[in-house]
Amino acid sequence: MTPDQSSVLEFPAWLYDTIAAIRRKARAEGRWWAREYRKTGAFPLPRQMRQVPPGEVLVMHSAAEDFDGSRPRWRMHMFGDVFMDLNEGVPKEERQRMRDAFESFCLGTPWGALHYTVSPSPPRSAERVANRLASVLRFWDVLQGPRYVYRLPGTHHTIDGLMEYIYRKTLEAWCPGGPASVREHMALTVERMARATREDCLEAVLRVMPVVVEANTDLKHREALSDPDFLRERLSALPPEDFEDISSADRYAVNGQLYVWDRELGRH
Repeated sequence: MTPDQSSVLEFPAWLYDTIAAIRRKARAEGRWWAREYRKTGAFPLPRQMRQVPPGEVLVMHSAAEDFDGSRPRWRMHMFGDVFMDLNEGVPKEERQRMRDAFESFCLGTPWGALHYTVSPSPPRSAERVANRLASVLRFWDVLQGPRYVYRLPGTHHTIDGLMEYIYRKTLEAWCPGGPASVREHMALTVERMARATREDCLEAVLRVMPVVVEANTDLKHREALSDPDFLRERLSALPPEDFEDISSADRYAVNGQLYVWDRELGRH
């Protein structure tokens, strides 16, 4: 039975523990994955899995920790610690290919889909984000079981609420006035992202940027950064790799670019 057909949710067992223990295990897991990749060119499933009962709380962001790091919990935000040792022994020129292969492997699992969607690494291109959102949609039913804590301690989201909290602005940028169902809105967004042209991406980014500016009251040049003509000119002038990183209209990636422009405006 393939993972997305299973009604039982299992995550890597090492993600359930104290902060110190998970940190040690993550490094060991990263080294093990690196060795396996060097030997076979592929990544095996974790050596030990643990079932996630319905209603179990998963901590998805370090800000949601309750300051009791000595208590065993599901700390999904610590999955990224494996990257500290994932490069071990892998030649520098092969590391990006290895990282891409690792992401592809992880997106075939519910825990990997969660990691790359909740804590996405750059670039956040339309193609990559479409793949990440699609992977969560494949596991949607089984991911309904747990409750997710993200940024706000004590606030337990369903998978619907978690994706809405993180991606609502992006979904609206791609599908303004889209379906009320988060799942359906994500599915429509994935469809549009996956076949988007550069112009499609540009228009989505232009729709989300003023919304992000409005939310960031510490930006010093808010009027310029809300001007569609200014934004279109600046976006068109970005090098291809920089534009690709924000082409999904991911609000966090867009946020970073807005602060870059805000600083540049302050120097003129």
